[in-house]
Amino acid sequence: MKAQRLGTFSISSLVIGFGFLYIPMLILVIYSFNASRLVTVWAGFSTKWYVELFQDQQLLDAAWMSLKIAFLTACMSLVMGMLASLALVRLGRFRGKMSFAGMIPAPLVMPEVFTGLSLLLLFVAMEKSFGWPGGRGMLTIWIAHVTFSTAFVTVILSSRLKEIDRSLEEAGMDLGASPLKVFFVITIPIITPALLAAWLLAFTLSLDDLVIASFVSGPGSTTLPMKVFSSVRLGISPKINALASIIIALVSLGVLTAGWIVRGWERKKTLGIPQ
Repeated sequence: MKAQRLGTFSISSLVIGFGFLYIPMLILVIYSFNASRLVTVWAGFSTKWYVELFQDQQLLDAAWMSLKIAFLTACMSLVMGMLASLALVRLGRFRGKMSFAGMIPAPLVMPEVFTGLSLLLLFVAMEKSFGWPGGRGMLTIWIAHVTFSTAFVTVILSSRLKEIDRSLEEAGMDLGASPLKVFFVITIPIITPALLAAWLLAFTLSLDDLVIASFVSGPGSTTLPMKVFSSVRLGISPKINALASIIIALVSLGVLTAGWIVRGWERKKTLGIPQ
């Protein structure tokens, strides 16, 4: 009886939690097909806002810029985070390791307003000193996003690297493999789920950022969150619901694909099939 009560409580908590997270998204998707210009008044089913969305070149340009920046940010953050994780986990003790380990999570707790302001001052000082970067735009937004996304990636990969059985890598080197080959043949496949999770997190953080991008952006470099925020201040347009629905569909597809790939790797690992 006690186990049954615990099961009911757990299921109820799960339903409430998922409902709290996803019901607002479901409502947003439903109202993206609303015929009325008023987003809170249902006036029948229509797809006209999707048609108008693809005719709004400014909104599409902002979305495309955000997607490009998010993709490049996720890739560079993964590289930087991997190097930082290897330094923390595999290099042993070195001078300044404690300071380095303490500075890595600093962007996680630093208010975004301070991070954006400090990066703005840095870019202005660099431009005055040696003329780079030449103004603020996509490049400065990308650098800023890599700066704070790398911290998240490093935390994820460091925790995963600490859990790896080092005997597997040592066995590979005993068989004649170089450390670089061991890293790409043994270590990378083992931490691939963590790599996918870190990449998706960095992509999402970059795509979602508004505060830092507002500080380091310039004319002609408006990201999607900045465009949406400026549009919402003048009144919510149903086109925003349509755009959000498309992004939700793409992100859901990416998450499901990543989960399917990871599940396949785990099944192969359980059955002992070489990957």
